[in-house]
Amino acid sequence: MPLTRRFTLTLATMAVITAAGCELIDAPTDPTPSGLDDAITALTVSDEERDGYQRESFSDWRDPDGNGCDTRQEVLIAEELTESATVTDCDGTIPGEWLSVYDSERVTDASELDIDHFVPLAEAWDSGASEWTEERRVDYATYVDDDRHLVAVTASSNRSKGDKDPAEWMPPDSSTHCEYIATWVAIKTQWELTVDKAELDAIRGFAADCSGTEVTITPID
Repeated sequence: MPLTRRFTLTLATMAVITAAGCELIDAPTDPTPSGLDDAITALTVSDEERDGYQRESFSDWRDPDGNGCDTRQEVLIAEELTESATVTDCDGTIPGEWLSVYDSERVTDASELDIDHFVPLAEAWDSGASEWTEERRVDYATYVDDDRHLVAVTASSNRSKGDKDPAEWMPPDSSTHCEYIATWVAIKTQWELTVDKAELDAIRGFAADCSGTEVTITPID
């Protein structure tokens, strides 16, 4: 499975990972491509407020389709490079090989991987999720209908990133920065999350070197 399945520059082709008969949220429809600069301009700027945030405000992994694989396992199977892992592996250790997109590390032991919310839960809370219903926060925490939303990365890179936005953290490899910013902007837009001034300035700064980059915005129902 190529790296572009999960982390793509043009973001024009997106997989919908839903099980027949039971969807986490209605499948995204009518993706809308936009230039990165236009997408950034359309973001809503607001101060952040973390008061009241608790990890428990969002859901842990769940198995909404009842196939025996929880959200973490679904992501691991979807991102496994050899495409050999299946739902039958959810009863034990999921075999395979993965490429951690934040640090370009190849991993052959799934236990060494974290599943990262591309826009972290605390950042989402700061940016509008504090006003959401519990149901919508659960949807956000376990959303697999857009394969950019959750990514399997090394535990060390995930913990380095933590809950930081692009003003505070970017992947070490500068060649991925345009992809990272485009994905960040797409997710913020999809979920109608705001950005703060420092975050916006950082995004614009990185985007200055991303001529021609497009963002695909897929509505979240």
